[in-house]
Amino acid sequence: MTTVVLADDEALLRKALAALLPLEDEITVLAEGEDGSEAVQATLYHQPDVLVIDLEMPGVDGLEAVSAIRRARPDQVILMLTRHARPGVLRKALKLGVQGFVSKSAEPAHIASVIKALHGGKRWIDPDVSALAVIDDCPLTDREADVLRATGGGYSVADIAAQLHLAEGTVRNYLSNAMQKTQTRTRHEAARYAREHDWL
Repeated sequence: MTTVVLADDEALLRKALAALLPLEDEITVLAEGEDGSEAVQATLYHQPDVLVIDLEMPGVDGLEAVSAIRRARPDQVILMLTRHARPGVLRKALKLGVQGFVSKSAEPAHIASVIKALHGGKRWIDPDVSALAVIDDCPLTDREADVLRATGGGYSVADIAAQLHLAEGTVRNYLSNAMQKTQTRTRHEAARYAREHDWL
């Protein structure tokens, strides 16, 4: 028997999966969550074999929830459901150690078989999802992305330098490079551009 927590803000899809997954295989749905916060609470409380979580949810999204769960339960097996995953988001999820990705339009039988495979120690990425994940169009270095992330939080150059343990001049250089690469005039525009393109 494989135990599962389901987290998805689309009630219809979540309820359908909760009803259909137990019919497909030896799967027990322990709890449901309609946002990232509930996903974290339910996963830490029930400790399921597999967490099935939607990527895009209001408030705390799938990635933030996975990040929080990873800190408390590093070995939690996670299957992420996605409708239109963008490359940057997929790469972040892979870095967080998500073991499986399935399209939200997949048949419940397919989702059930992937859940069982992940529980058995395998990994699974639907072909249409994996094609997106390998497209890396981000021109920013990791450090440039770091300073833009901090800029998006409204921090000054001095604050960013202190946060990232860098000299202020170095931070300015990274910001200048990022602005050139995004063809923007200010660091805030650069941060917004990078976020819109899923580079942060």
